[in-house]
Amino acid sequence: MNTQPASLRFFSFLSVLLFAIVTAACQSEPASESSPDNRPNILLIMADDLGYSDLGCYGSEISTPNLDKLAKSGVTFRHFYNTARCCPTRASLLTGLYPHEAGMGAMVSGVNSDPEPGAYQGYLNNKCLTLAEFLKPAGYNTYMSGKWHVGEKPEYWPTKRGFDKYFGLISGASSYYEVITDQPRVRQMAYNGQPWTPPKEGFYMTDALSDSAASFLTQHFSQESTQPFFMYLAYTAPHWPLHALPEDIANYQGRYDDGWEDLRQERYLRMQKEGMIDTNFQLPPWEEDIPEWNQRDTSLHWERRMEVYAAMVDRMDQGLGRVFETLQTNNAWDNTLVIFLSDNGGSPEDITGRKLNDPNVEIGLPGSYAAYRKPWSIASNTPFRRYKRYVEEGGIASPLIMHWPDGIEPTERVDSYAHVVDIYPTIARLAQATYPDSVRALRGINLLSIIESDSVPSERPLFWEHIGHQAMRQGKWKIVSQAPAYQWSLYDMQQDPTELNDVSTEFPKVLDQMSQTYDQWAEEVGVQKGAG
Repeated sequence: MNTQPASLRFFSFLSVLLFAIVTAACQSEPASESSPDNRPNILLIMADDLGYSDLGCYGSEISTPNLDKLAKSGVTFRHFYNTARCCPTRASLLTGLYPHEAGMGAMVSGVNSDPEPGAYQGYLNNKCLTLAEFLKPAGYNTYMSGKWHVGEKPEYWPTKRGFDKYFGLISGASSYYEVITDQPRVRQMAYNGQPWTPPKEGFYMTDALSDSAASFLTQHFSQESTQPFFMYLAYTAPHWPLHALPEDIANYQGRYDDGWEDLRQERYLRMQKEGMIDTNFQLPPWEEDIPEWNQRDTSLHWERRMEVYAAMVDRMDQGLGRVFETLQTNNAWDNTLVIFLSDNGGSPEDITGRKLNDPNVEIGLPGSYAAYRKPWSIASNTPFRRYKRYVEEGGIASPLIMHWPDGIEPTERVDSYAHVVDIYPTIARLAQATYPDSVRALRGINLLSIIESDSVPSERPLFWEHIGHQAMRQGKWKIVSQAPAYQWSLYDMQQDPTELNDVSTEFPKVLDQMSQTYDQWAEEVGVQKGAG
């Protein structure tokens, strides 16, 4: 498979498409031809199912030089939280609300469904304002490339929620080489408000998303607009299915032959050496259903699974290099705020039941359809417990990198905890625009104030609920429960950041106060136990 020419063919095809189709002018007028708008551009990047330790700057062996450079000359957070799964996190990111308030308490509803309106309806409601809807009338050009996953019906698509231009995957996980159309897992792609089908040859999803983002930005700069831009680049990588280009896989051949125990230990030691974690971060024991490496089922090709996963992360970083170069070439790098995060922790999911995999095709190539599964996901989430869907740290801890040469001094680490709902008010402050009273009030705080002081109000509460998993953090304390028992555990996150020691019997008053506060929040946002 001659993948590099294929990638170039698709880039050329997409560039011609984007430049040839005449698009409507932005609704917002430039500030002034003689008075350039000096507010920062915003580039918001989200990875899909990327574990806490999967970037080089967070302890990984995977090659991510572009993100590593971004982190070195910017700011990284040690304790940044998402909402444990793709749809809810995307809803919170786009609206600055808890996902239930935006109608995305669980997962997206199907294109042919007729859900009951409310906290779990499965598409963004009209009681929230997306970042694009907020920034567009404030004078920003708004673009998106990537995975939407917060509304399947055309009336809920990105161009209906404030984006001037859109290219990407409307739905959730899909092949990186094509769009799955078989029932019941129909997937949709779109260019602006119209369905779009990839070419039969030369298409690879990660490259397509990187190249469309770079092309949107190139077109923005070619117009010599005085308006700043907001670009939301939402990758599908490294979400299953494990699909990567052969030349990228080759770079990791044999790298994971020593297994998941050794990989987690290697990352753990590297994270300590580089100051990402300290000795309070004790590695949790392996879960009972995970075999020792020397007792694994070799027919499952475990080494190959992690090689392909690493190649997918690597390719995403390569694409970001092209996007960053576009900014630098157009003298926009210094005044662009770049934010990078992941929607949840590494995924433990086993997707063999989907029966889309051709066993005669090697994992990673067209026709294969596999996931890297629980053992590798735990290594991805080093040093934490659990993974995607759960509200222990392995499910909700995300890398967060912020970079803005004109506005943020490089900082080695930020220790204070923060949440995905904080990104919206941060951007709103920089946009110098007023958030309307007619929609729900934003939940977060300005991340720039956290960076400047490396502190947050000691009593600031954060809340989670997703398909029976519940949690709350307040200061050093965190409570966690899950269905069906809903029995709370209490952890001291300063002394025990990997949640190994339940101290609920030692501090019953703390547990009682926090559980009451949680119940009040749950009632306020419409949590229903067992929903989703």
